[in-house]
Amino acid sequence: METWIHQGGPTMPVIALASVVALAVFLLRIFHLHRAQIRAGDFLQGLFNVLRSGNRVEAISLCEETPGPVARIVRAALLCGGSDDETIRLAMERTGRVEIRRLETGIGTLATIAQIAPLLGLLGTVLGLAEALLQLRAAAPLVHAGDLAEGLRRALLSTAAGLGLAIAAYTFHNVLVGRVARIVHDMEMASLELTGRLRQMEEESRA
Repeated sequence: METWIHQGGPTMPVIALASVVALAVFLLRIFHLHRAQIRAGDFLQGLFNVLRSGNRVEAISLCEETPGPVARIVRAALLCGGSDDETIRLAMERTGRVEIRRLETGIGTLATIAQIAPLLGLLGTVLGLAEALLQLRAAAPLVHAGDLAEGLRRALLSTAAGLGLAIAAYTFHNVLVGRVARIVHDMEMASLELTGRLRQMEEESRA
């Protein structure tokens, strides 16, 4: 690997560093998203069982003990007490916006790396070809294939590294976006179901 970086020209260390950053961001975020995604249906069912017993404090404690944005949105709604639907909805929306920003942390970094990696590879290609032309000029009029090999090798290695990094970073980006989208969907479904259940329980208590 070190030999490839050395042979790839001046842009290869930058591409290698960007590769390390992309992999680190992906691993950290995929671990975080794995912990953030819970079985929303099972969680809500257990929560509603607690609420039916009239123990709202225990329900809030259950939310605090459960990781992930779904539990935090539900907690925000329960802390509103007996407020109207609009107040509860606004509380869940505020919490949801904060949670979505947390979920999307690092995704922009991967998108940026995916965009600039081919440009870094192209820059390395141009520098490699420029070196090959200089070698060609220095060796003229007796030019051998070996005179061009070093510059062309650098150009090709840089191109391959840039494209490889771009493909990997774009794949990492899409995987994280998909995980975030599933969690956001769970958040939306939990918000709708919680609002309906709270309204139903309130009507049952009045009857």
